[in-house]
Amino acid sequence: MKQLAAITLAGMLGITSFTCQAGGGSEMAPAHQYEHTLQTISLTQGEALLAQPGVLFFDVNTLELWAEGFIPGAIFFNVSNWKELLPEAKDTVMVFYCANRLCNASEIAAHEVMKLGYTNVMQMHDGIYGWRLSGRPTEKP
Repeated sequence: MKQLAAITLAGMLGITSFTCQAGGGSEMAPAHQYEHTLQTISLTQGEALLAQPGVLFFDVNTLELWAEGFIPGAIFFNVSNWKELLPEAKDTVMVFYCANRLCNASEIAAHEVMKLGYTNVMQMHDGIYGWRLSGRPTEKP
């Protein structure tokens, strides 16, 4: 009886594998490569930068996540007129973050800013979740 169940299960798994496709059925293609190298920083490095005058933090999360709390002084960046939020000085130190390491919105935003000629752009890949979990302070709008 156990053998019959195992054979049936194996058959069902085999049938399922023909009907499931990862990647939405698109053609395989190389991963996107950026022309700029983005510097990533840790939470400790981010905290040290937060204490320095003139460093800008940009929160690239959704408005709902922003409302739950953000890094003190951070600028909400997930807006259509984001270019207007950027400083005039292209060498301003800017830190971008989103939710966590699984979120790539801050990476995309940072690369877009670098395309505009900004040179001191960083990404804090642990994001707001890492910041909160580590017990660091947040602000609310």
